[in-house]
Amino acid sequence: MKSESIHKYKRILGRDLIESFYKSLRFLSDEKYLRLMFRLRMGEKLNLKNPKTISEKLQWLKLYDRKDIYTTMADKYLAKKFIAERVGSEYVIPLIGVWDKFDEIDFDALPGKFVLKCNHDSGSVIICEDKSKLNVNEARKVLEKSLRTDYFILKREWQYKNIQRKIICEQYISDDEKNGVLTDYKFFCFSGIPKFLYVATDSSNQNEHETFLDLDWKKVPFRRKEYPEHSSVPKKPVNFDKMVQIAKQLSDGIPFLRVDFYEVGGKLFVGELTLFPGAGYLVFNPDEYNSIIGDWINLPR
Repeated sequence: MKSESIHKYKRILGRDLIESFYKSLRFLSDEKYLRLMFRLRMGEKLNLKNPKTISEKLQWLKLYDRKDIYTTMADKYLAKKFIAERVGSEYVIPLIGVWDKFDEIDFDALPGKFVLKCNHDSGSVIICEDKSKLNVNEARKVLEKSLRTDYFILKREWQYKNIQRKIICEQYISDDEKNGVLTDYKFFCFSGIPKFLYVATDSSNQNEHETFLDLDWKKVPFRRKEYPEHSSVPKKPVNFDKMVQIAKQLSDGIPFLRVDFYEVGGKLFVGELTLFPGAGYLVFNPDEYNSIIGDWINLPR
């Protein structure tokens, strides 16, 4: 399978130019847009009649598996209620505040550490470890730009189309207070069955390392080529069995869902629920695993 990492394009052309290109294609139907982007991103034709690989099937799901609950799950604000109702509020990262506009935020009322983000996109995250050092103008620039951005138009991920855009503030969490590192445990689930996961560190600093593991905490024979692996297998989290159980509950009845977790001070939190990681353009090495993993996705009739 031919592919070029979107990170490479962003480095060469810049994020703003890439987004402008996406927006210039808004006149295309969703199917035509996805066919074009698949050709550009994956280097081959998108097969929607008989999709085989995980990337092809995720594009198919974008077009033909559209449920209102997916909008709730993709909304970082509403997803908290969804998670609480399915598995319990103790697994939800505490919410400090929610606003429609940046100017509504009362920074004096916020704690010394917090996280600001928009509820409808990926990447507009302001991690504040010391409020006295926060560059408010820079935070405003990032978040207001995000509020103006139609994330559906950029990736044609239907679940983002009807999200009412907001800014939310969450409790700051870290499993390494000294270095501010937060480890992600990301489970790939297929109709309620977690098959594998990867452990990611330093993702907020664009210096992400990954290790793909099975549910016996052993390395699997495939990986993504975008990110380097950890030098050794990461330590298994204390709450691993609970992660597997919750991932099953949250992904039940959904053809594909990635469920992300954090473990902080022995406490378990659900980070995000992701229907289309990397907008559904996933490439695994060796190549045959793109079809092997694709076989685990049962497309609805």
